[in-house]
Amino acid sequence: LSDYVVTEAGFGADLGAEKFLDIKCRKGDLVPSAVVLVATIRALKMHGGVNKKDLQKENVEAVIEGTSNLKRHIENLQKFGLPVVVAVNHFIADTDKEIEALKDECKKHNIEAITCEHWAKGGNGTVELANKVVELAEQDSNFKYIYEEGIPLIEKVRKIAKEIYRADDVIAD
Repeated sequence: LSDYVVTEAGFGADLGAEKFLDIKCRKGDLVPSAVVLVATIRALKMHGGVNKKDLQKENVEAVIEGTSNLKRHIENLQKFGLPVVVAVNHFIADTDKEIEALKDECKKHNIEAITCEHWAKGGNGTVELANKVVELAEQDSNFKYIYEEGIPLIEKVRKIAKEIYRADDVIAD
């Protein structure tokens, strides 16, 4: 009933997005057009080794180090053939240098990161993101599943384990 529908698929591009894309989209005959991957400077700093008590301090190096986790999520999403944009959920303690470091790291992977300030500006704080999502959604979709539906369950598990979690193999009785 609308031109665009946005849904939250869950936490992470491993468990949440994989289930949404491989199961819900398949069963619901849905073809997504784009993915918004939400990141925070705070979480990236934690992934970069910063203790919780030190998160309020600027630490560009930790942001850069923490993007390794974000990059893995981007890689996972791209395996589905979908364009990705990173929404930087801005918090008041985030510094311009930290946000620019994140944007620079994303650019290295041909991904745009857009700062979102909806907490301070309401809908106006996400207009740039909305415009980017529309731009991506208007492109032809190359959406594909990680596994084919008709294969045995163990092969589905093996495919997910190898492609999404980078496992060497799965062994089960």
